[in-house]
Amino acid sequence: MKRIAWYRVWAVILRHFYNFYHSWDRIVDAFYWPSLDIIIWGLTISALARQGQGTVLQISMIVSGVILWYVLWRGQYEITVNLLEELWSGNLGNLFSTPLTLTEWTVALCALGFLKLFLTVTFTAAVAYVLYAVNIFQLGFALIPFITGLLIMGWGFGLFIAGLFLRYGTNIQTLAWAGGFALMPFSATYYPLDSLPHWVQTVAQVLPSAYIFEGMRSVLFTGIFPADMMVKSFLLNGVFLGLALVYFIRSFRVARIKGLAHLK
Repeated sequence: MKRIAWYRVWAVILRHFYNFYHSWDRIVDAFYWPSLDIIIWGLTISALARQGQGTVLQISMIVSGVILWYVLWRGQYEITVNLLEELWSGNLGNLFSTPLTLTEWTVALCALGFLKLFLTVTFTAAVAYVLYAVNIFQLGFALIPFITGLLIMGWGFGLFIAGLFLRYGTNIQTLAWAGGFALMPFSATYYPLDSLPHWVQTVAQVLPSAYIFEGMRSVLFTGIFPADMMVKSFLLNGVFLGLALVYFIRSFRVARIKGLAHLK
């Protein structure tokens, strides 16, 4: 295996950051939609609270869930949408005719997701605090494994969807935006897992995100960090990330044999 050339990784990151700063679509995805979700959910729970059907703690639970959900989505989004950018422009073949390796490109997009995640979480955390006095940092050190686990899951799901793009092209490009949200109902993002139908709970038990959001509620309601849930979450993440990497690499090899230019 060739050693990673970090200057090439940085070049890919820099390229996409330039695109980010000059693209209103990317800025909207990074700041507008997460903020809108926080505003809508916060107003909804606030209205219920005024009618005696909601509590301040429920507002904190929902808003914290929104912020953490976008951690997963951001990790997936950066891999899938940036691959689509290369496919739309017909640049994928040019990109890999250079010394850039698949490993370097993948590392760059994962790092890009982490950097943009910092911007998104910081902004949405400020919005939540200003509007509803919800402080996501009240989760304390538990926030570190929560964010790490969700980001890893986002990377794994993003690599899987990217593998699909490499096999089937842009005909299924809507998965770059909608794919991650298909996991939301099973992740118990806004509600306790035991409130869901039995079959949904069965599906949720194999999703790392469900354990993280249950863990978030445990910390908020009881102050107890559920280490057992986090162990299960990280074990599942390891399995899914490994499988996604294998699928992505094989898809790339198939696409390269057929010719990267055919992916339109």
